[in-house]
Amino acid sequence: MDYLFTEEQVMIRDLARQIAEEKIRPVAAEYDESGEFPWPIVKILAESDLCGIYIPEQYGGTGGGVTDLVIATEELSKACGGISLAFAATALGTFPIILYGSEEQKKKFLPDIAAGKKLAAFAITEAEAGSDAGSIKTTAKKDGDSYILNGTKQWITNGGEAEVYTVIAMTDRTKGARGASAFIVEKGTPGFEFGKKEDKMGIRGSATRELIFTDCRIPKENILAREGMGFIVAMKTFDNSRPGVAAQAVGIAQGAFDLALKYSHERHQFGQPISSFQGIQFMLADMATQIEAARALVISAARMVDSGAKNIAGVSAMAKLYASDMAMKVTVDCVQIYGGYGYMKDYPVEKYMRDAKITQIYEGTNQIQRSVIAASLIKSLVKKK
Repeated sequence: MDYLFTEEQVMIRDLARQIAEEKIRPVAAEYDESGEFPWPIVKILAESDLCGIYIPEQYGGTGGGVTDLVIATEELSKACGGISLAFAATALGTFPIILYGSEEQKKKFLPDIAAGKKLAAFAITEAEAGSDAGSIKTTAKKDGDSYILNGTKQWITNGGEAEVYTVIAMTDRTKGARGASAFIVEKGTPGFEFGKKEDKMGIRGSATRELIFTDCRIPKENILAREGMGFIVAMKTFDNSRPGVAAQAVGIAQGAFDLALKYSHERHQFGQPISSFQGIQFMLADMATQIEAARALVISAARMVDSGAKNIAGVSAMAKLYASDMAMKVTVDCVQIYGGYGYMKDYPVEKYMRDAKITQIYEGTNQIQRSVIAASLIKSLVKKK
């Protein structure tokens, strides 16, 4: 389908596709096996000027916003959902600064991120605070011209590799969710260390680590917005970033589908390619339709975010929900088309299935997405009365 991309967006798509095919695909299995972080690919992305496509021009980016981000993310994810996360998760950690950073904070942090010199990460999840983000226990206590952070964050994408972290911590427990604040914490700050690197089922080319804060002193200038704005910062960030997760899901699904389609034409049973069987044809038709529907929703959501529309939570959640559920279904069906071979690591399609699962979980489980969508629908109904 023609999504009426601009000339610049077509260039971004084609460049990301070329990098995915020539640089990422040949090493995807290697990084999946080793679990190492793909710094050589990050360097290529930086040299290709892709790292700043969603960052405003005045801070070193190209100003393409969320739409350009999802275009590139999908293409990179077609080759490897894990490796693409070094790129996409940096956007998650950067959006709070773009949305709520002061002019000084933007000038200090955004140019290096746009140039690919530094990666970013976002930290809200804890051992007892996943979907219930209001239960976070990490604290930030005001002390003169500083804040002192104490606590542990869990399952942080780009953890240990990123240089810039947006961290949500409680500045006033008595206020519940309204007592949370958002801070920028730089790697190397005394009292900021990293815990274990997680051994994951999928996206193994992405680093996932604990962040440990022990009397970590940061300057008061590193607070985003003001005290008590932490959950607003987090929720608005997710409104902007969830189309990126959805694009990752679409890319993973498309990558698996491309392999399954080709395999169905090469694999012969009963003297003919299995693609000639109606049962397989219907599976392929359904998968192609579902992928295209998800892509259309993702691009629509991204464009809505970039338009400056106020009520974007619902459509962002819809994109993430539908695309990730689709990716899980499609990748499972792709394994089915491969039959027994699909279950073997000698064939790449099983990796796509493992990578797809996390898209239903992070940046809000799909159960939470349904709650966000319902709340948005109810809110719009009340406004009409």
